[in-house]
Amino acid sequence: MLTEAFGISLIVLVLAIVFIARALKVVPQQHAWVVERLGKFDRVLAPGLNFLIPFIDRVAYRHLLKEVPLDVPSQICITKDNTQLTVDGVLYFQVTDPMRASYGASNYVIAITQLAQTTLRSVIGRMELDKTFEERDLINSTVVAALDEAALNWGVKVLRYEIKDLTPPGEILRAMQAQITAEREKRALIAASEGRKQEQINIATGEREASIQRSEGDRQAEVNRAMGEAAAISAVADATARAIERIAAAIRHQGGIEAVNLQVAEKYVDALGKLAKENNTMIVPANLADVSTLVATATSVIRQTAPSGN
Repeated sequence: MLTEAFGISLIVLVLAIVFIARALKVVPQQHAWVVERLGKFDRVLAPGLNFLIPFIDRVAYRHLLKEVPLDVPSQICITKDNTQLTVDGVLYFQVTDPMRASYGASNYVIAITQLAQTTLRSVIGRMELDKTFEERDLINSTVVAALDEAALNWGVKVLRYEIKDLTPPGEILRAMQAQITAEREKRALIAASEGRKQEQINIATGEREASIQRSEGDRQAEVNRAMGEAAAISAVADATARAIERIAAAIRHQGGIEAVNLQVAEKYVDALGKLAKENNTMIVPANLADVSTLVATATSVIRQTAPSGN
């Protein structure tokens, strides 16, 4: 009897443990569990402790509500100018509706991956090769828009898509490298020519400014010389005028005419003496002996021109 009672108690205890294990469910944070009752969707369990009816309710799906990165396998895409590109990327999505994520698609991860690949091929097929490298943001946003619209029925929100690598064939890479090298050499030649042009402009400008400065200096020198010569002429004229005034004043004094007569006679005799020294033949006036007559004639002229003062 005791053995039977112990066996029954043990069975009851095991059933109780199984019952409690199937009835009580602890859902972790950022998780969502979908419960079916008798094979039909019933509810979504929130994080924390939840109670189920054993053998009637069961957890059919478990979903992670965090943002999930998904590698999109690399694939070959054809551009608008018929160039092959090997493209791979990464997709970020998040489950927003656990019920639709459970029943909207048999496998939403595969569905998102396939749709991302087909959308990417379509977008790149509308672009030329050069544009695919320049318009990565446009490609990413176009893929996200297409996926997000379709993923609403799958209870998934596509957050963003990023292209990891765009790899053209080796021949295209070599051609692109040659083009880049040619463009850099072209820019270097243009920069060198612009430098030489600027150098010639600077030299011409310097020479022109130097020529202007020299001409300004020459002009100022001419002006200074002219002003100096004018000042010298003016000074000589002033000195001559003062000398004449002094001579005239001296003539008006007593004995001035006699002094003039004596000086004229001396100049006359001195001039004749020089002529005799410098020339072998000399022509003299007929009245050479009458020096007094010549002196008297000069004196009369001086008297007529001198201002009257006596």
